[in-house]
Amino acid sequence: MSVESQIVQIVLAFLVLINPLSALPLFLELTHTCSRRERRRVAQMTAASVFVTIVIFTFSGNLLLKVLGISTGSFRVGGGILVFLIAMSMMSKGDNHAKPDLTTPDDGSGMPVEKREIRPVLGTIAVVPLAIPMIMGPGGISTVVIYASSVSSYTGLLLITAAGAVVSLISYLSLLAADRISGLLGDTGLAVLNRIMGILLAAVAVEIIVAGLRSLFPQLAA
Repeated sequence: MSVESQIVQIVLAFLVLINPLSALPLFLELTHTCSRRERRRVAQMTAASVFVTIVIFTFSGNLLLKVLGISTGSFRVGGGILVFLIAMSMMSKGDNHAKPDLTTPDDGSGMPVEKREIRPVLGTIAVVPLAIPMIMGPGGISTVVIYASSVSSYTGLLLITAAGAVVSLISYLSLLAADRISGLLGDTGLAVLNRIMGILLAAVAVEIIVAGLRSLFPQLAA
C-alpha cells in the first residue's frame, strides 16, 4: 500500500469517527454573540487543539499501554467495542453519547430556556468543549492510540500525524462554514448524515475488533 493510500485510509477512519459536523450546533450556540473574526479565531484554536491532541496520543500511545500493562490486542478489542457502541448510538438516535449535548436546555415545558448573553472566553470554549470532547471524544482518542500501537516505525507515526493534520484542517473549514452547512442540511440533514456516519463507524469498529482478536489469538488468522 502506498503512503498516499495509507494516509487516505487513516483520514477516512478519523473522519468517520471524529465527525467534525457533530460539533457545528454547539459551535453556533457558543459563538452566537461573537463577530466573524472571533468565530474564525475559535475555529483556528479548536482545529489546533484537535491536532495537538492527535499528536500527543500518537507519540505517547505505546508508552501509555506499556505503563498500564495493556497489550495492543486487548486495547484494540476494548477500543473497538467502545467505537461500536458509539456507532450504535449514532444509528439509533442520531447522537453520539460519547460527545455530550451541551446546547441550551429547556425548562421541562418543551420551550428553550432564554439564552443568557454571556460573552464566551474564546480560548476556553475552543479547547473545552469544542475540541475535547465534542470533536476528539473517547472514541477518537482510542482510535488514535490503536493506530499508533499498530505501527512499528516513526514513518507510521508520521503518517498518522499527517492524517491528523488533514482532519484538523477539515474541522477548521467545517467550523468556518458552520452557518452555511447548518442552513443547507438543517437538523434533519445533520441527523441523517450522523446515522450514515454511524453505519460506516460500525464497520470500522468491527475491523478494529477483528484485528485485536487476531493479535490475541493468532490461530484465528490461519
